[in-house]
Amino acid sequence: MKVLVIGATGTIGSAVAHALEAMHQVVKASRSGPLRTDLEDPSSIDALFEGVPDLDAVVCCAASGPLVDLAAVTDDEFVAGIQGKLLGQVALARRAVHHLRDGGSITLTGGTFSAPLAGGSLGALVNSGLEGFVRNAASELPRRLRINLVSPGWIRETLESMGADGADGTPVAEVARAYVDAVEGTMWGRIIRP
Repeated sequence: MKVLVIGATGTIGSAVAHALEAMHQVVKASRSGPLRTDLEDPSSIDALFEGVPDLDAVVCCAASGPLVDLAAVTDDEFVAGIQGKLLGQVALARRAVHHLRDGGSITLTGGTFSAPLAGGSLGALVNSGLEGFVRNAASELPRRLRINLVSPGWIRETLESMGADGADGTPVAEVARAYVDAVEGTMWGRIIRP
């Protein structure tokens, strides 16, 4: 399969690209790599799809959202947080529908908080929105296209890079396996929590 991985330079994205490369042709895109795209700029998503034809799958690992103080965050900051991770991935999925081969798949990235998290209200809103979008969009997609959401919690390597205890996180290789399963499997409309 020919698989486009967006966010391929990040911790999760690079692990996903590496895991997929064993069996598939992987095209890597990111905001800073040689093949550039930015989920906050729909025209860059359009340009990406025009430049990478004949795709079987699109995987988005680029989505991230800031922790914000609910009492202090401005409306503009809140909207910006929604734009990148939620609306950017929705825009990506909507465009992918027109560029994937029949039976292709779209895999987006959410997040999971095991308990309420200080500064996590924006993330909770975005992640819940993505879950609802994927569950419903799965029944609307044409041509046997599939859409799923991988919703990891903390990544062990990310925690360690922040100086925290990595034991509270999931190893990135295990998270990457969930994305591979979504691409290679037959599931649709699923929220996958590695």
